[in-house]
Amino acid sequence: MIHILYLAAGQARRFGSNKLLASYEGKPLYRHGFDAIREAIREREDCTLNVVTCWDEIAASVTEDGVRCILCPDSHLGVSYTIRAGISAVQPLYGGDYLVFAVADQPHLTAETVAHLLDTAKLHPVTACLAYGEQSGNPVMFAASLADELCALEGDRGGKAVMRHHPEGHIDVPCDPRELDDVDVKTDL
Repeated sequence: MIHILYLAAGQARRFGSNKLLASYEGKPLYRHGFDAIREAIREREDCTLNVVTCWDEIAASVTEDGVRCILCPDSHLGVSYTIRAGISAVQPLYGGDYLVFAVADQPHLTAETVAHLLDTAKLHPVTACLAYGEQSGNPVMFAASLADELCALEGDRGGKAVMRHHPEGHIDVPCDPRELDDVDVKTDL
C-alpha cells in the first residue's frame, strides 16, 4: 500500500498569514496539490490519501470530500511533528508499503506527475522524489522500512535528511520545473 500524507499544517511565518487558505487561481492554495493527488489516485486501489493539518478550515473541507484528516496540533513545533502524526496514523506498515509526503504549497503539481511517482513503487526504490535536472523536490516517497528514521526527525527537519542517508535505491522522477515551485511569500502568488 502507498500511504500518501498531504502535509497541510505549515505555519507560513514568511507569508504572514495562513498561505494555504490564500486564493490562487480561484481556489485556496492547498486545493491545487490536493486535487492533483486525488485525480492521480482516483482509479487506483493501492493508495490511501491522508491530510495532516492543524487548520480547522482545511480539516472540514477535506473531511467533507471524504478524505481522512489527521489533526496535528503540534505542527507549530516543526515539520517533524507533522511527519510523525501522519506515520502514526497509517500504522501498521508492512514490508512492501510506501510513505509519500506531499506539501500543500505547490500549486503547479500535476496528476500525471504524481501518478509517475506512485508508479515507481513497482521498481521497489528505497526513496524517490520529483526532480528537474539537479533540483529535487516534493512529493517524496520512502519505503516503509524508513519509518523509524522519519519518526526520529526533530524540529523543522524534513524527510530530505533521511533521503540523503540512503542514496542507494533512489529514483528521481522527472517533472516540469514549475511543479517544484512552492509558495513562501505573498509575491510568489
